[in-house]
Amino acid sequence: MDASPDKLAPTKAKATGKPIWPRIPADFVRAMLAGHSALGLAFAALIYLVCFSGSVAVFTQEFARWEQPAGPVLHAASPQAVNAAVQAAVAKNPKAHDLLVRLPEPDHPRLTVQSEDVSGRERTYVADQAGRLVGEARTPWTEFQAELHTVLHLPSTWGRFVVGLTGVALLSSLVSGVLSHPRVFKDAFAFRWGGSKRLQEADLHNRISVWGLPFHLVVSLTGAFLGLTTIIVGVLALATFKGDTTKAYALFSGPVVRDDPRPAKVMDVAAALTAVTARHPDARPTYLYVQHPGERGQHVNVNLVTENRLSRGETIVVDGGGKILGAVGYEGDSLGFRVLSAMTPLHFGWFGGWPVKVAYFLLGLGLTAVTASGVAIWLARRRDKGRPAPRWERLWVAFAWSQPLAYAFSALVGLLSPTPAPVAAWGLATLAACASAVVGTPAGISKALRRITAGLLALIALAHGALQARAMVDAIGWGVDAALLAIALLLTLTTLPRGSRPVR
Repeated sequence: MDASPDKLAPTKAKATGKPIWPRIPADFVRAMLAGHSALGLAFAALIYLVCFSGSVAVFTQEFARWEQPAGPVLHAASPQAVNAAVQAAVAKNPKAHDLLVRLPEPDHPRLTVQSEDVSGRERTYVADQAGRLVGEARTPWTEFQAELHTVLHLPSTWGRFVVGLTGVALLSSLVSGVLSHPRVFKDAFAFRWGGSKRLQEADLHNRISVWGLPFHLVVSLTGAFLGLTTIIVGVLALATFKGDTTKAYALFSGPVVRDDPRPAKVMDVAAALTAVTARHPDARPTYLYVQHPGERGQHVNVNLVTENRLSRGETIVVDGGGKILGAVGYEGDSLGFRVLSAMTPLHFGWFGGWPVKVAYFLLGLGLTAVTASGVAIWLARRRDKGRPAPRWERLWVAFAWSQPLAYAFSALVGLLSPTPAPVAAWGLATLAACASAVVGTPAGISKALRRITAGLLALIALAHGALQARAMVDAIGWGVDAALLAIALLLTLTTLPRGSRPVR
């Protein structure tokens, strides 16, 4: 945020002449502003990447359906169909260590079973209404964009740590930004148009920061917590169990089933699911995690979601004989478990349906814009002080617009290539876009990258519609294509000269 210590005198009420709020020491504001700038610059690229990827990841479920719109589309699945799908998946690989069964729900109208094949490769099978496995889910681009946000395609532990640390940096930057600008709430609707470009950027930066501050604080706090879970559990283990992380993780796994690898008949998942739903008639099962199928120690964790409750759901543990052993306690009396259960839906906006998802997407883009404008303000301030950094100005603009372009290019590759490699496509596109900073002006680089991105988005929508037209059972496929075309049109309009833009 942009603030000057010499402008921090408290505003006085006209009637009484007394300050409306206590005077904030100028030295404190200077320290906060310096810390805000240093922290923002140090983590600017990571914060930008995490914020942009998080905005896109809100629609992960929709992108998965868009990549495979042929279905079958199911709105419900009987316990018998679920059991048939599990039996069929185990038959494909009797040595599968565990199975993840996702049941149909509004955001995911599919019955899928995820397991390893005989070669050890993880596969996701799609089942029909009767539980027959009719195909394999292939969603390479959806998986790419989800992993880019959660682990940055680094090794899982390190990736989550870096993302969690970025969340901490973002949260600290938000707090220091507010403290460095005492008038930020009073000036929530103040804009200085027509003057210095730096002041315009600073006002836009501060206004978006204030308008979305509750959202920004929530997603940065929950993102930091989810990313640093390994460290948090480690600290818990040191403080409570003398460093034994196994006991710490056991707190979140519910009743323990003794491991017994001796062979046995694959458990009847239908009976377990029927028993759980009978005991919890007000909850809806969303997924099952079948562990050690075909062994005497087999059991299943059933996740139940209660409507109108902000929670990832309660987990019920059922043994191989269909006996309910108990619940983990995510929706029990413990406040800590309730808060923990709310973290994931609160961070990704996976509650409340479409209105919440659209709001999260727009607010996420706002936070992305705040990050981009923060660096632009710092560079503009350097230029005003006679210390311009033209190379960094061009590079930052190129990097900021490289991500929409790289996402679009990787999606196009994932759509058209028989052996898609979205990570490689994204990396090459990012490097190529950043290389454009070698020549040109920031405005010219921005315009060129926006036009290329618009063209790629339109090409994706047209190609997807042409390739999937006959098999498009899921209407979300057409919806995403229409949204891509609309975004392409909006990007194109932003590149037109002002005099040629439509005027209302």
